[in-house]
Amino acid sequence: MDNVNSIKRRNLSMLADFYEFTMANGFIINNIANEIAYFDMFFRLIPEDGGYAIMSGIEQMIEYLNNLKFTDEDIDYFKSRNMFCDEFLDYLKSFKFQCDVWAIPEGTPIFPHEPIVIVRGPIIQAQLVETMILLTINHQSLIATKANRIVRAANGRPVTEFGSRRAHSYDSATLGARAAYIGGCIGTANTISDRDYGIPALGTMAHSWVQMFPSELDAFRAYARTYPDNCYLLVDTYNVLRDGIPNAIRVFNEEIIPKGFRPKGIRIDSGDLAYLSKEARKMLDDAGFNDCTIMASSGLDEYIIRDLLTQGACIDSFGVGERLITSKDEPVFGGVYKLTAVEREGEIVPKIKISANVGKITTPGFKQVYRLFDNYTNKAIADVVTEHDEEIDSTKPYEIFHPLFTWKRKTIKNFYTKKLLVKIFDKGKQVYESPNINKIREYCKDELDTLWDEVTRFENPHEYFVDLSQSIWDVKSKLLKENQ
Repeated sequence: MDNVNSIKRRNLSMLADFYEFTMANGFIINNIANEIAYFDMFFRLIPEDGGYAIMSGIEQMIEYLNNLKFTDEDIDYFKSRNMFCDEFLDYLKSFKFQCDVWAIPEGTPIFPHEPIVIVRGPIIQAQLVETMILLTINHQSLIATKANRIVRAANGRPVTEFGSRRAHSYDSATLGARAAYIGGCIGTANTISDRDYGIPALGTMAHSWVQMFPSELDAFRAYARTYPDNCYLLVDTYNVLRDGIPNAIRVFNEEIIPKGFRPKGIRIDSGDLAYLSKEARKMLDDAGFNDCTIMASSGLDEYIIRDLLTQGACIDSFGVGERLITSKDEPVFGGVYKLTAVEREGEIVPKIKISANVGKITTPGFKQVYRLFDNYTNKAIADVVTEHDEEIDSTKPYEIFHPLFTWKRKTIKNFYTKKLLVKIFDKGKQVYESPNINKIREYCKDELDTLWDEVTRFENPHEYFVDLSQSIWDVKSKLLKENQ
C-alpha cells in the first residue's frame, strides 16, 4: 500500500492557471484576500447530446485538497517572476486550506446548470482551487459517462476497459479506468488501477505472443499449458476461421480437457466481428465447447456494439479501448467554475455573470440541489436548485417551472425528495469519507435505475428537468433587471 500512500501524498498545488496566482496576489494587495466567496462548479451540455452524465472524481478532489501546500521550491519560483509581493509569498509559506466544500457524491446522475461542487471560503483560496477541481471532475465524469453509454449498449454483456495504451497521459489511463469502472465496466487492462483502486485487472495475450512461437498452434499450446484453468486465446493473428478457431479447438481438446478444466474463451480483435463471431460460435458449439465465450475488441464504441448485436453477433463480452478512454466522439466535458456569491458583514450577497449567450448566464446565490422522486415508481421526476437552507415540503403539492420558459409549469404531487449536495470539507477539514469503489459502482447502477428509459436512450433523449425554486428565480430575475 506504500504506492497508494505516495499517490495520496502527491502535491499538485502548483497545477493551477497562472491567473489564479496573479489574482491571489492582487487580492492581498487590495485587502480582500479573506473576504468569503462562493463558487459553483457546473456544466452546460451533456456529452454527445446524451440524457445524463455521471459524477466522478470526488475521491481525487479530496486527495488534492488535503495536500494543498507550497514548498520552498514553489516560493522561489514565484520570487523569480518579480511580480508577486512579499505578503503573498509569506501567505503561501504558511498556507492552510480553510474552505467549506460541498459536492454531489460519485456515481450520481447529474445534469446541466446544477451545482455539482460548491466551494465557500476566503476568496484567495476558493479561487486558487479552480483548475484542479475542474480537471479532476471534468475528466472522470466524462469517462464514467462514456463508459456507461457503452455498457448500456452491450445490454448485459460484460465490458472491459482496454484503453491504457491510447490514453492521453499516465493519470488519464489510471483514473480513466477508475471512472470507467464506476460507469459499469467490469474491469480494466490497466494493472496499476487494480493495485491502487481494486479494479479487477483483466487480460490474456497479445498478437506478439502468437508471433513469438514457430506456429499459432505452438503458441496456443504453450499458453494453455501455462494457464490451463484460465485459458483465453487470441484467434485473429493470421486467419480466424481457417486457423485460429481450429487451432484453439485442438488445444482445448489436447491440453485443457485432459487436465480437468474447460476453456474460458477466445478473443477476436479484427475483421467483420458480426460474421466471424457467428461462424466461430458454430464451430465451437459443434466441437462441444458451447460454454467457451467469445470476446470482441477492435475500435468499439456504443454505436458499433449496438449494431453488432442488432446483426445477431454471437459476442459474449467486449473489450473497449481508445474510444472509451478518450471519449473520442466528444472528448470535452465542459464543466465551469463561477463566482455566485460573497459575504459582506455576515450577509450573503448573490453575484451573477451575464452573457449575450443565455446559456452562459449563471444562477446566483448559495444553493442546494433537490431530486424529486415519484412515490409510486421511485423514478426521478426533476431536480430543483434551491437556496441552501430552503426546504421542499413533500407533503404538499410543489410547482416546478422551466428556468428559461417560465410559463412552462407543472405541479408535482405524491413525491419524495433527496438533497444531492453533501458536505465534504468543513473549514478545511475533511468531514466526508469517500466510499469503497465497489460501493460507488453499485450506487451508480442503482441511481441510474431511477431514470426513465426515455432519459437514457442514445438518440433524442427526453430532457430531464433542472428547475429553479421560486426563491432562487426571484434573486436571479432581480439581478438581471438591475444589470440591464
